[in-house]
Amino acid sequence: MQQRYRLSPDERGFQPAPASPLCPLSEPGRAANSSPDGGSAASPQSHFPHKAFWVSFSASLLLVIIALALTGHLGLSQPPAESLQLVRITAPDQTGLLINQSAVVDLQNDLVTFSITSPANQTSTVLFDIKHGLICYKPMDQESCFLRKMEESDYNNVHSLLQESTHKGQIQLSRNETQRQREFLGVLAGSPVDVSTLEEPLQTLCQHSSVHWTRRVDGPGNQRLVYFCIDICFPSNICVSVCFYYLPE
Repeated sequence: MQQRYRLSPDERGFQPAPASPLCPLSEPGRAANSSPDGGSAASPQSHFPHKAFWVSFSASLLLVIIALALTGHLGLSQPPAESLQLVRITAPDQTGLLINQSAVVDLQNDLVTFSITSPANQTSTVLFDIKHGLICYKPMDQESCFLRKMEESDYNNVHSLLQESTHKGQIQLSRNETQRQREFLGVLAGSPVDVSTLEEPLQTLCQHSSVHWTRRVDGPGNQRLVYFCIDICFPSNICVSVCFYYLPE
């Protein structure tokens, strides 16, 4: 009977397989960095780049909002250039001398500002504040402003200028076709107006001047002297000579 022999691993030349690199042996220090559920715990430094990004982004967004707010504020405080129209009006006075005047029309704020130059090269300013229904006269070489409320004829005259300002920049009035009118305004010298109570741009125009209300009257009479007159011409072929004198207090 034959006996079978089994070769031992050493006799067969068998060698144990090396450990796989995909399954590294655990190390004592590695277990300390593992989370209880088997995943690796993130270090505090890994959150720092995200926090820095959001802080930088928030600061940039805040600067953009502030810049837009300032831009909007500046845009509202100043009227756009296209809303301002300059109209030059030339008309002869009663003696035949030319009256040169220019009018700046602010369509956005309903303002018309006349600059009237006399033959002696002196300039008076007349401001029509259509929104508040006021007219402000600032005569040449005087530290005074005179106010009065607008009437229907004033609105009609100014509206003729508003219509022409969008079409013409230069208006020449004919002496033969121009209608001439005269108005007398009595100055209420006994009741000065506080400049700080005026709306802009009246406050800026009269900030270094005394301000007085006026009222329309039929005429100064023989006992009163007319101190000065301002001639204003409109595109509707109407020239108004506004004359001032002081009423008794």
